[in-house]
Amino acid sequence: MTAPLIGSIEVLAFDIFGTTVDWRASIAEHVRAVAADRGAELDAGAFADAWRDHYLPSMALVRSGSLPWTSLDELHRRSLDELLDQFAVASSFDEAARRRLVRAWHDLRPWPEAGAGLERLRSGYVTVALSNGGFALLTRLVKKAGLRFDAILSAELARQYKPSPEPYQTAARLLDVQPERILMVASHNWDLAGARQAGLRTAFVERAGEKGPLRQADRPGGEAEIVAADFLDLATKLGC
Repeated sequence: MTAPLIGSIEVLAFDIFGTTVDWRASIAEHVRAVAADRGAELDAGAFADAWRDHYLPSMALVRSGSLPWTSLDELHRRSLDELLDQFAVASSFDEAARRRLVRAWHDLRPWPEAGAGLERLRSGYVTVALSNGGFALLTRLVKKAGLRFDAILSAELARQYKPSPEPYQTAARLLDVQPERILMVASHNWDLAGARQAGLRTAFVERAGEKGPLRQADRPGGEAEIVAADFLDLATKLGC
């Protein structure tokens, strides 16, 4: 990390799912609990993986115009209904159980150092959540997780999903800052590639356990100007 780059950054924009919170362990735990309540036999980890596999393809339907603007909760529900059929357990999950599972994405545990790292980073920068999660989802998630951001910027405000340029550009416009003064912080190369194309600077945070024991998490690629082991390491590299 070079001193000139530190001096040029005003805002840190954080991806949420996988970067700030452990979506897989949290969703698997919720799936396991709801399945047990419904008397259904279900591999919760495999179901969580399959649900996440629908994440980018479902948003791609909105990005391409195949679907009108559709909230992430609605996309999650579409995917959930399909997966319950695929896993042959649909009859065990009534409407209340399905709603409970969709709302599970509003209740995800942060990575162990995320809160402390954010506090350090807030001492030197404006910190915002910049996520494909809906505004209500993000509001509930960060409150329950005890994460402090200066603002929440949902893709819902742009009515388009990352990695399309609109969410990144909307963040810059709403914060009244040039895109190059925003550092996008993510553990996914596709997110950083979209941010970079929109003119933002980029930082990769390693989350080796994000996808569980059987899948390989993203490794830093050419999109990242900074690579950090976690939020505390990023704070050190950014002089906080």
